[in-house]
Amino acid sequence: MKYRKLGKSGISVSEIGFGAWTIGMDWWNKKIDDDEAIRMLKKAYDLGINFFETADVYGNGKSERLLAQAFKDMHNDDIIYSTKWGYDIYNAEQIGHNELPQKHNPEFLHHALQQSMNRLHVDHIDVYSLHNPKMTAILDDQLFESLDSLVKAGKIRSHGVALGPAIGWEEEGLIALQKRNITCLQTVYNILEQDPARSFFDQASLNEVGLLVRVPDASGVLTGKVNERTVFDKNDHRNTRKRDWILQAIRKVEKLKPLSDSNGWDITQLAIKFILSQKVVSVVLPTVVDMEEIEMFAQMSDGKYLTNSELSQITELYNNSFFV
Repeated sequence: MKYRKLGKSGISVSEIGFGAWTIGMDWWNKKIDDDEAIRMLKKAYDLGINFFETADVYGNGKSERLLAQAFKDMHNDDIIYSTKWGYDIYNAEQIGHNELPQKHNPEFLHHALQQSMNRLHVDHIDVYSLHNPKMTAILDDQLFESLDSLVKAGKIRSHGVALGPAIGWEEEGLIALQKRNITCLQTVYNILEQDPARSFFDQASLNEVGLLVRVPDASGVLTGKVNERTVFDKNDHRNTRKRDWILQAIRKVEKLKPLSDSNGWDITQLAIKFILSQKVVSVVLPTVVDMEEIEMFAQMSDGKYLTNSELSQITELYNNSFFV
């Protein structure tokens, strides 16, 4: 496992992180029982993964509680907890995939932070990010002053912004990078969906902000587990992917195979190594639902990534609409 610095925070993070939403929810067409979740977390740590990314909304705090249970005997400095806040899980019930009401304000910030620390059994949070904030939150000076004060008080080591829930949110991301003292910006980025993340690269590098990349496998298309016959369960959040998009994505993958073959990689390896070839990226967060996947993704952090020539080749293909 290789490690990078998380932006200007100086925190050392594993290139591959563990996105702990899968152990708190069943939105990937698989429900993971608690014992299995704890084994998965411990396996990830044994493989060198030290960055565990979650949110209070994942299972109404379940994901955070499982993390605390898995690492209750570990030294806190060995584990980097990154969690998110902003959804009012305390006064509203989530139904299906509908979004809960948001409360990105200083008062709710302090309440949510204390509750997450209680669930994680820690006295501080390493990375504390706004969860899918709207523009009004990004423009709230008082809110970000409160976050900076929490860093000074030692309650959080750093703070960031997690864009979403869907791909996009370019304006929010750029303003957060330009105007806010954030350590990290979380966004969708993969070889099939490179925009708007590419627009963040220069500003993130300039301001020493590390990118946290989610959906690196394009919802499973780049792992080969999604094909033209795949039908997503109603509880699977990927059911929002239109069939035409999936069929086009599969055709695009075929055009990438010569590049992966020339390196002796499969498409999944190419997908992850493409992202890790970008120096502005701090952590890649693949979706993992079993031990095999944890081992597979952990092995991809080996320092052997794409050359500048290969990156240029992919960029040229992407820019010239080779996906048509």
